[in-house]
Amino acid sequence: MKSKNYSENIIKVFKKDGFVLSEPDVLLDSDYIIQRSGENFRKLMLTFEDESGKSMCLRPDLTVASCIKYLKENSKANSKIFYSGQAYRRTNNPRDKVVNDQLGIEILGSKNKTTDDVKVLLTITNSIKKIKIKKTSIKVGDVSLFQQLIGSLKIPERWKMRLKRHFWRPQYFEDLLRRLETNSDVDSAAVDLDKKKFFEMKNLDQNREIANRKVSEILYRFDRKIKDPRSFAENKKIVKIIRDFLKINCSLDKLEKTLKSFVKKNNLNKNVFKDLSTMKNLSKINPKIVFSTNFGRNIEYYTGIVFEIYNSSKKEIARGGRYDGLLMSLGSKKNIPAVGAAINLNNLNK
Repeated sequence: MKSKNYSENIIKVFKKDGFVLSEPDVLLDSDYIIQRSGENFRKLMLTFEDESGKSMCLRPDLTVASCIKYLKENSKANSKIFYSGQAYRRTNNPRDKVVNDQLGIEILGSKNKTTDDVKVLLTITNSIKKIKIKKTSIKVGDVSLFQQLIGSLKIPERWKMRLKRHFWRPQYFEDLLRRLETNSDVDSAAVDLDKKKFFEMKNLDQNREIANRKVSEILYRFDRKIKDPRSFAENKKIVKIIRDFLKINCSLDKLEKTLKSFVKKNNLNKNVFKDLSTMKNLSKINPKIVFSTNFGRNIEYYTGIVFEIYNSSKKEIARGGRYDGLLMSLGSKKNIPAVGAAINLNNLNK
């Protein structure tokens, strides 16, 4: 009965804030989700084969299901939707529930990113206040700040791509940092051979063709390749910068000053962290919200702000964030801005 009352009051807030009911499909094509949303969903999905032998699954995530519905409807307009339903996730922990009752909101297709980020968090926090859940705490992160930092560092592009792609996998990410730090991925004999060939070819006619390519083009590629191995000292410095960044933990009202100090200490471009508008606006609402650069790494599709809300028992009762790349990974021909959040009804009574 209490759960029903919670739902009714939360939905009243959603509607008041302009969100319209949407009912995403319960059954989804499991191969489609794995191919387009990432392997991280495979271990969560409850799958079966339909009569035709097609692999299907119960939706493991209502955000993904809502995005699939948005694309199916070929919607080009901005959508402010809410949903009420279940997500079904396999678990190895007997304490975790397979069926998770959720109430959530999504803003899809809107370019007012800063406004939308704040709107989603405010709507969720107001919903929790409406049902009189007291002594809550909020933690936020911003995945885009990590992306901006990596983009500014003097490391090969392939390494930038690796670190960005695997940020959501902390253990493997740490393995990558160790490899970067020690140059253990570099074959010194192969590097020496490449350098020898490079200097030999510099004496050739630059317009001469070898294997249908000009010598100048081959030299350009060689030049990039032999510059790939970094100096040991430089590697250690870069890895230290990354690790120090991921230790940043402060209240929102101290974030800008903390990042400026970090940039100055490490001699980085002063404009490396281009846009803190969302965090500044959140700080005006609640300056003591805790910000952590190492937060929000457990879901692959987040691209910007990430937040979680906890009750007095430190149980997560809501989670959300920005996921601008998800709709393109699900089949959109262009990036569609998107942000959303969901309340976990199962944890409200705990």
